[in-house]
Amino acid sequence: MASSIRRRVAGLKEKIRLHGDETQHEQTDHWSNRDLIPLPPHRRTWGWFHFYGFWTLSSLNITNWQTPNSFLTQGLSVGQSMAIIIIGRLLIVGFSTLIAWCGLQWHIGFTVQNRYTWGMRGSYIPLLQRILLNFIWNAVQCWNGGRLVAVCLTAIWPSYAKMNNFLPESMPTNGSEFVGFIVFWFVSTPFLWIRPEKFKIPFLVTSIYCGCGMLAMMIWALSTAKGVGPLLYSGASVPATSRWNDSWLMMASINQMIGGIAAGITNGSDFSRYARGWKDYVIGSITSGWITGVLVCFVGLVTTSASQKIYGEVIWNPPDLLLRMMENGEGTSAARAGVFFLAFGFALTNVFENICGNAVAGGIDLAGLWPHYINIRRGAIITFIAAWVVQPWQLVNRAVTFILVLSSFSVFLAPIIGMMATDFYVLRRRRIQLSHLYRIHNTSYWYCRGVNWRAIPAWLCGWAPTIGGLVVSVRGDIDPPRALQELYFMAFFIGFSISAVIFYVLNLLFPPGGLGDYETTDVYGTFTAREAEKLGVVPSSDSLENHDSHYATQEVVQEKT
Repeated sequence: MASSIRRRVAGLKEKIRLHGDETQHEQTDHWSNRDLIPLPPHRRTWGWFHFYGFWTLSSLNITNWQTPNSFLTQGLSVGQSMAIIIIGRLLIVGFSTLIAWCGLQWHIGFTVQNRYTWGMRGSYIPLLQRILLNFIWNAVQCWNGGRLVAVCLTAIWPSYAKMNNFLPESMPTNGSEFVGFIVFWFVSTPFLWIRPEKFKIPFLVTSIYCGCGMLAMMIWALSTAKGVGPLLYSGASVPATSRWNDSWLMMASINQMIGGIAAGITNGSDFSRYARGWKDYVIGSITSGWITGVLVCFVGLVTTSASQKIYGEVIWNPPDLLLRMMENGEGTSAARAGVFFLAFGFALTNVFENICGNAVAGGIDLAGLWPHYINIRRGAIITFIAAWVVQPWQLVNRAVTFILVLSSFSVFLAPIIGMMATDFYVLRRRRIQLSHLYRIHNTSYWYCRGVNWRAIPAWLCGWAPTIGGLVVSVRGDIDPPRALQELYFMAFFIGFSISAVIFYVLNLLFPPGGLGDYETTDVYGTFTAREAEKLGVVPSSDSLENHDSHYATQEVVQEKT
């Protein structure tokens, strides 16, 4: 009986075990599978518009629309708020490119990238942090998307908003919001089957649809209000009793902007490795991550200012504004139709922002834990199912403090980013040994029992000075020590710098083997002939064949065109 059960279990494990094409170096073992190996040329399909669309997901969304609100409510002027946004978005693109360059040059993702910094086993430390954030933020995004779905359903059936609440009183939400969450979750799920190589059409649709929707909202608001409202011309109004002047508030706001997307900065190489070339990544990032991001904030500011003139109050949240637009239209079919298509555009962007930024990223990270059984698709499905375990309705509607902690998680991520940058650019001079990242014997990256002990104190020292400020902010202390708050206002820059310096010094005092070394042979067929020549690497026959096939296909397409 026992032997029969063992055979069945062994058979089941073999069925769900992943298998790759060994001729394409897609070996599946404890450290590798098809989604973790360095991407070969034929799988690098992202051009500049892919990255434009990728960054659009973090630009054309509700959170970015509402960004000026958090600065204006502190008493800063419109000019100061827009200056913060311009500087903050530029720094975000800069730090993202800094970390993503490893993926552009060596075509590996965050999961593998950390192995040479932390060690093969030590890389689980940043990996587990990312997995936790992916689970929680995916759930929160599903809930926010569900609220937009509720707006769409209300636009179709006005009685939907008045439906009886069938949930128990212990749940801090109502039936209409919960049904919206269910619909959003189920509608999003099929898109998990799209591989990152095929994201061009979703990026194209969301960029055009949501961009046009935002412009339409602004044009409607300006037309109805017959001009811009008073909010746009508001000056600085920092209370005289405030402990902070304009400079400190602007510093804290810039830190807040970068920290809010720190999780996306850390795994930039997960997506940059799909680039056809570094120019595609840089052009797409600057045009969308910076320019479009700034424009969306300005559009949100103008629309909110005009709507204040219409309704007599400031409404920053687009779903609330859309519902108010329906009320003002007295429930006419034209008003409801307009609101539906606008809410649908926001919801569509939310779908792909969540899938790309949380589900797919979570899939890649989970693949690093169990490469035998989890690939991007399976990991993304697990991340999505976890939304029901996380129960976002408890977090968003009740635990405001918990969301504040999540938003401040950059306190722990900034030191990781600083170590990654120092290790790649300064210590290794952008040279790594690819095959050493996928084995534990005869490798430079095993260190001491699989852990690079130098990374531990460098990481701890990076967040130790700023954790006190995080604690007093979360507790809401009335009169916390000023020094703790000042450190917290610069948490990202302090954590990045301290960990970078300490990690550098420790590696100088106790140098590990393999610093600056790289393989002169293209073991995985990763590089094109041009890339191999530039790196001083002998290309494999596989990469040459893929390179020739790729360009031959391009020539055929050009001839047909």
